[in-house]
Amino acid sequence: MTLAFPNPTRSFDETRNAVCFIAHDGMFKVRFFVEAEALAKSGLASAGTVSEARCLSAFDALRASIEDVASRAYARGRRDSYTLTSADFR
Repeated sequence: MTLAFPNPTRSFDETRNAVCFIAHDGMFKVRFFVEAEALAKSGLASAGTVSEARCLSAFDALRASIEDVASRAYARGRRDSYTLTSADFR
């Protein structure tokens, strides 16, 4: 099966300082975290004020490209959880 993103829900995880979202590979759930720093480097969530609201807004604006990066990370090695950093978006 291929990775799918059927649920548009996302949330901010304060402990990880990242936006969390879920993908599915068949019946398996895969969690992804996008670090706030990676979202700040997009320019949509300014680095000095990386608030939950700004991170979620930046995530929403970049969702399609974030899902592409998540799919590529998953294809390199299938795990149940991934943290995407700014290095993944180069």
